[in-house]
Amino acid sequence: MDKHLLALWKAVPSGNVKHEEIAKTLDFSTKQTSRYIKKWMAEGWFDYTAGRGRGNLSALVWLKDVEAIYEEQLMEIIDQQAVEESSKYLLYDWSRESKLRLLNQFRLRFGYFQDAGEVDKLIVPRRHKLLTLHPIEAIDMQSANMVANVFNRLVSVDENGVVSPEIAHTWDLQATRLRIYLHKGVKFHDGTTLSAGDVVACLNRLRAHPYFKSLWEPVTSVKAAATFVVDFYFPKGCSYCLQMLGMMNASIYKESGDKVWGTGPFYEAENSEDKTSLKAFGDYFLKRPLLDVVDFVQVPRDFEITYHSANHPKDEATFQVESDAGFGIVVMNAFRPTDIQRQEVRDYVHYAIAKHRHSISDYHPRALPNAKSCLAGYDQQYTMQKMERPHFTQALVLKAVKHYEKSAIWLKDALEKEGIPVQIQWMSFAEKLLDHGLDQQGDLFLHGEVLEMNQNFSFFYFLKNSYSPLAANISKNQQVLALLERYPLTPFGEWTALNLQVEKALIESSIMIPLYYEKRQVPFSADLMNITITHFGYVDYSNLWVRPRIE
Repeated sequence: MDKHLLALWKAVPSGNVKHEEIAKTLDFSTKQTSRYIKKWMAEGWFDYTAGRGRGNLSALVWLKDVEAIYEEQLMEIIDQQAVEESSKYLLYDWSRESKLRLLNQFRLRFGYFQDAGEVDKLIVPRRHKLLTLHPIEAIDMQSANMVANVFNRLVSVDENGVVSPEIAHTWDLQATRLRIYLHKGVKFHDGTTLSAGDVVACLNRLRAHPYFKSLWEPVTSVKAAATFVVDFYFPKGCSYCLQMLGMMNASIYKESGDKVWGTGPFYEAENSEDKTSLKAFGDYFLKRPLLDVVDFVQVPRDFEITYHSANHPKDEATFQVESDAGFGIVVMNAFRPTDIQRQEVRDYVHYAIAKHRHSISDYHPRALPNAKSCLAGYDQQYTMQKMERPHFTQALVLKAVKHYEKSAIWLKDALEKEGIPVQIQWMSFAEKLLDHGLDQQGDLFLHGEVLEMNQNFSFFYFLKNSYSPLAANISKNQQVLALLERYPLTPFGEWTALNLQVEKALIESSIMIPLYYEKRQVPFSADLMNITITHFGYVDYSNLWVRPRIE
């Protein structure tokens, strides 16, 4: 199947046409267009008579219904081949009717299946390509969720801040030292046994990484005290050392050549642009997953994602599992040498956002307007008074990714209604992850943050990490820096008040403006059991199982 031929079928009916119009439709050069026309004529798709002389029209007569033939071929591929083989063809420019029929058939290939050998497989659709499976590099939601299933942390931290054992079976925490005792017999996916040396090597790489160096600064050394004992030293105190070890990026791994091995419930069996396949690890030191295989297959962005099983009829009711998908904020680059550096400009932008914030749901239905705080359950009680419009020397540059397109358009419209000139600069998600530091070429940033685990620690990490759009502002804000220095010495149970102080300082200086909360809803069929939401609001696949239908 040729996507260019399908595009031509949709755009150019039988009749007179200019050769240049065909080239423009296909985004080809005129010579390349001529080669393709000869090829398609030879295959019997159409007759084509070139116009003689400048300005004369050519004639194209279709001999076959390209879309109907391609739809029939793709239906056969969907039925008979692996699901990742058919997914790439769904990205073609189909008509609405064909796309609907194909998606309905394609959807039947997802969910739970059990083959003749009683291998339990779950095939899960994914809309965005997997960027990485390396724990240190996993700073986006999808990558981090994959990491959660392939790797383990020393400990886990729930939403209430309660720390539980994982690779560590227990620990001794003192004012200046944490001693971790490791489970014996923990195996990496390559079959080797984990020791304290592996943990030390892994976490020392993390401590030295530019993204996490600031967070780990209170920890001066990590050493192996014995084969299964690891010591963390922090002479000046580090109240959050245990919580830090439960972060996704603190997953324990071993590098061997170009391979990264984990200890988690699943191991990476295949990873390509179209598909990532995870298989249950038979030597997992905790409870083995009940699923044998989980395949994540690339689908079009408009694909409706529902978790179901092959036993579950498509017309049966599903139930919704809801989780927090984080919060949205507007960040103003207060130290960029443009109009945004002026306090009155930032305050006026803040006023415009506050005035129109109630309408964001009209553009982004899952966004709940938030005028209170990034921390759920708290209210900073901050209001903006009406003020005079300051002078703008040029348009403000708003940087946003297409993932937040609707929110970005809302923000541009809201600001322009108040006379603020705005120019949107779009970035890919990968570009956004690299767009940080002191030289960000933007005045405004629309940012969505998803909290990984406990709210208090996740918000602190959001303030500290060097790849958020806040990093440059915080590095030059003495008031906020002074507050951040208090965290290592403040008991973790008292962090809420400290987080609220930092947030209030950023709001009052019109650097960070709360915009919305977001909820994520995923429909599941009734026979999928033990559905729990884990890191970043995703499903914990290690505990998922299917209630069998026994005749």
